[in-house]
Amino acid sequence: MQQVIQANLKDNDNIEPVFSHFETQLNGERSSAWHQKRKAALEELKSLTYPTTKNEEWKYTNIAKVLANDYAFNAPSDLTKEEISKFSLSELEAHKLVFVNGIFREEFSDYSSEKGLHILSLKAAYQAHADLIEAHFSEIASTKEEPFTALSTAFAFNGVFILAEKSAVASKPIFILNITDTSDYPVIAQPRNLVIARENSEVTVIEDFVSVGGKPAFLNYVSEFKVEQSAKVDHYKLQNKGDNNFYIGTTQVHQSDKSNYNNTVATLGGGLIRNNLNILLDGEYCEAFMNGLYMLKDKDHVDNHTMVDHLKPNSYSNEMYKGIMDGHSTGVFNGKIYVRQYAQKTNAFQENKNILLSENATVDTKPQLEIWADDVKCSHGATTGALDEEPLFYLRSRGIGEDKARALLMNAFAEDVISRIKSETFKSHIETLISNRLENR
Repeated sequence: MQQVIQANLKDNDNIEPVFSHFETQLNGERSSAWHQKRKAALEELKSLTYPTTKNEEWKYTNIAKVLANDYAFNAPSDLTKEEISKFSLSELEAHKLVFVNGIFREEFSDYSSEKGLHILSLKAAYQAHADLIEAHFSEIASTKEEPFTALSTAFAFNGVFILAEKSAVASKPIFILNITDTSDYPVIAQPRNLVIARENSEVTVIEDFVSVGGKPAFLNYVSEFKVEQSAKVDHYKLQNKGDNNFYIGTTQVHQSDKSNYNNTVATLGGGLIRNNLNILLDGEYCEAFMNGLYMLKDKDHVDNHTMVDHLKPNSYSNEMYKGIMDGHSTGVFNGKIYVRQYAQKTNAFQENKNILLSENATVDTKPQLEIWADDVKCSHGATTGALDEEPLFYLRSRGIGEDKARALLMNAFAEDVISRIKSETFKSHIETLISNRLENR
């Protein structure tokens, strides 16, 4: 049985021995260009401190409880194939890859490459596509001033590599199931994904995050997307974690001319969740869609930080985030749109709407626009309030009970976001979870 390595993240001195142990797994790879990037990230991490609420970008999210635990970096799991199958969405026709505690489990996965579509674990991909990993890994998601990205980069070993060659169209989605099993240890898991969509290619990536066990789990998750000219990427996430689960994730996207990237995140639970979505529209006639639904209860906390940077003319971005807050839950929305001087003819829209079902629930929302061009169409807005009483009265006057009427209205509120998911099976799965939540609250 391998030795379980545990450390606390608060002191960077604790990370050095963990990294040294991590290097023993790399065999001949320690001299590679990829590993030099890991070592550079470790040095960057040593110069950084984790954010506090004094940092403007983390003003409403206190990560003290994330840093309070001694996490196992290589925690074992005894989950069986039968137990994992409960989470694998058997009705979803997809290439399925399973990660348990951040480790790729091929024996639980079911996937294959297609013509023009290469799907590999990140570790295996370095053997087949070292040039691409060395060219793109950590080039899209910077470690500068980002301690969690630096930590992820330093320990990057497991994850998914997806390459869609020129004009390749994936026949079915790629489904990535991330399970944290804290039955025996508090767990830190750090999968790292790299997706490259070549010219005119099309691919759909679906990610699901679940947890088992009662001890704390911290998922430090980073994905990089390179979306080349006229390529199309649909990217969906479902976060349905336990109260003692923490997630800090960064999705970094680089788009070229005429590309299309569509992101939808549904958050239905988690002790602390921070979603960073950063998109660079580095081409003309790009399209980017950012959609989010968060439905929180008890003491759940979600912080959605988005940034879209229009660097070139004639691009379009559309952002809609909606929240339904219950119990003592807290939500944060901070969305930034930048329109650079040469990005004329930009269309950019941003909207955040929230319903508070409890007097104890709170949300802090901050939509932002920074525009240096003069020929643009940009708008943003935010609303927060209780459920509208007028349609509620109408439904009740038609003989519908109050609880059922409230559930119907909240389902309609959420559907604006969920309807943007193009995978009917995955959309139906989320709609069922939402309906069950609303009808049993």
